[in-house]
Amino acid sequence: MEKLFVSLVGESPVLQGLLGGLVITLLNTLGALGVLVWRRPSQRFLDAALGFAAGVMLTASFTSLILPGIAHGGLGPVLLGLALGALVLDLTDHLLPHLHPAKGAEGLATSRIRAVWLFIIAITIHNMPEGLAVGVGFGSGDLAGATKLMLAIGLQNIPEGLAVAVSALGAGMGAYFYASLVGVRAGLVEVPLAVLGAWAVGLAKPLLPYAMGFAAGAMLYVISDEIVPETHRKGHERAATLGTLLGAAVMLSLDVALG
Repeated sequence: MEKLFVSLVGESPVLQGLLGGLVITLLNTLGALGVLVWRRPSQRFLDAALGFAAGVMLTASFTSLILPGIAHGGLGPVLLGLALGALVLDLTDHLLPHLHPAKGAEGLATSRIRAVWLFIIAITIHNMPEGLAVGVGFGSGDLAGATKLMLAIGLQNIPEGLAVAVSALGAGMGAYFYASLVGVRAGLVEVPLAVLGAWAVGLAKPLLPYAMGFAAGAMLYVISDEIVPETHRKGHERAATLGTLLGAAVMLSLDVALG
């Protein structure tokens, strides 16, 4: 996989980040388009699938970001980045108007933005840390580690993209094709953030442990604040927990298999 990346885009971390962002966005798109084929997956399955995504993200936060960040720059910078990442996501969540199908409206109240865009903003906030994490991974220069992180996030983007499209449909946002487009558009933020992460870290290598901590903190915030409560909301805690354990196991297996 690393040789394929180098053969396609060369040694540039920014171009590698761009390709990594495109890969995870395409897998998000694949999941979102799944609603055109599997039009009514059960809520239990969706909660288990999101639990799987949470397990992958949780494990990847430690194996691909926190621990390598500590190895690069020590515990202090990573902890500072972790706190900043969680803080930025928290402020974004509280200040930017957005709409969750289950929890309703959050952020500053507004009547000027259509509900569909508020929904897309909510999923965009959710997807931001994933693109940033992939970009930071490629910017670190550890191509093997970045590839593992890209595959992990891409893998969990498939059920996540399906869940977004189904949620859009359940929120009354029109036909199946339109609902799938909501999921596709929600994943597009990952590409520019992947490029930004790779560029920033490549520009100033001392930023690396801070950036790794930041991306991990943002992902952990999303897991705890959004995914876990969402999967436990409708009485499918057991299925969601089993999905989380399976996601963690898959990520650990991927980590070991790819060295």
